[in-house]
Amino acid sequence: MGTRMRSAMPKVLHAVGGKPMIRHVLDTVMALDATRLGVVVAPNHDAVAAAVRPAPTAIQQPALGTAHAALAAAGLFTDFAGDVFILFGDTPLIREATLRAMLARRAAPDAPTVVVLGMRPAGANAYGRLILDAKGGLDRIVEYKDATEAERQAELCNSGVMLVDGARLFDLLARVDNKNAKGEYYLTDIVGLARADGGAAAVVEGEESELLGVNDRVDLALAEQVYQGRRREAAMRGGATLIAPETVFFSHDVELGQDVIVEPNVVFGPGARILSGATIRAFSHIEGATVAAGAVIGPYARLRPGADIGEGARIGNFVEVKASVIEAGAKANHLAYIGDARVGAGANIGAGTITCNYDGFGKHKTDIGKGAFIGSNTSLIAPVAIGDGAIVGAGSAVARDVPANALGLVRAEQSNRPGWAEAFRARKAKEKAAKAANPSSKKA
Repeated sequence: MGTRMRSAMPKVLHAVGGKPMIRHVLDTVMALDATRLGVVVAPNHDAVAAAVRPAPTAIQQPALGTAHAALAAAGLFTDFAGDVFILFGDTPLIREATLRAMLARRAAPDAPTVVVLGMRPAGANAYGRLILDAKGGLDRIVEYKDATEAERQAELCNSGVMLVDGARLFDLLARVDNKNAKGEYYLTDIVGLARADGGAAAVVEGEESELLGVNDRVDLALAEQVYQGRRREAAMRGGATLIAPETVFFSHDVELGQDVIVEPNVVFGPGARILSGATIRAFSHIEGATVAAGAVIGPYARLRPGADIGEGARIGNFVEVKASVIEAGAKANHLAYIGDARVGAGANIGAGTITCNYDGFGKHKTDIGKGAFIGSNTSLIAPVAIGDGAIVGAGSAVARDVPANALGLVRAEQSNRPGWAEAFRARKAKEKAAKAANPSSKKA
């Protein structure tokens, strides 16, 4: 139920790297080409069921322990005799390689009925202990509350993740009892039952960091920290340069090409694609956007969904781009907003320029031609088109199309009044002096 999250949202839907924790687990399993999936959910957790589709769900009601939860999935695995993983929706960091190691151990000549994923956490903890036999096989799992002091000294701990012979799994689960300190049906008891039936149990070890279970917001932050560390390392090993890796943040589906340079304090949101040779300068935020080779973004730029930045283009300081194509070599270097637009190859967008794309009811397009020059502080009132090679004078508010190679200029005629400023200052100074000389004339 995730009560320690103190949230109206089910725990497993909280995100790591911008993706719900349970989707991380499912995506890792799907990488194994799993032939059948089942997700056990709590009653009224329709949002979880929606998030895991098309995987079918089963409801555990009431919640009587981990073995009882796994048993709730029996109807989803009728006549299934393959290997079955039992995983947890709040353990999003588990690696595909670790699961493959468990599969390999299960396929070994001794064919253990149960393969348990163990870990060796640093420091004191209340994990269940894995007790090995003289030959190094798994003898039993003892929950911490039920363990003796000697058993609590065992370094190898239970992560909860198991791989079980599917032909025997649900029979084992049905035989688990609740005679323990918590009065619950422990999944761990199937190890002893399998051994009593003449089967074997084995252990594969994983890293503590990948087996972090998220119980509260502190754990969620720790999981995010581990995830970001992985993504940063993968980006650098893939050929990208992160100048200050610890300050760069990735969503789960970000793509970075070779020879991309990422300066400090950059956030990549969902759907960001940065192609080879692009440079992302400091303090930029990119989401749902594509940046082509050789383009330079930032510093302090924001690319929103639908931004498509062409080769060699420049998007500079405090420029925001949304749902727009910026063609090769085009520039918007300062303080601009470009939304629902096309900016042609080689065009230049002056500082302070905005596309006025929203009229309060709908969005409208702005089309800026190849090689056009838009002067500073220009408002382009969509729908409007600026032709190839056209120039728009600074300070214009353009509501009609400007033909190719024309000058578009929309300003009031300038009027200068000689001596006006000097007379204005003298008048105001005289008024101020009069008020100071006669304070009683001031009204509250």
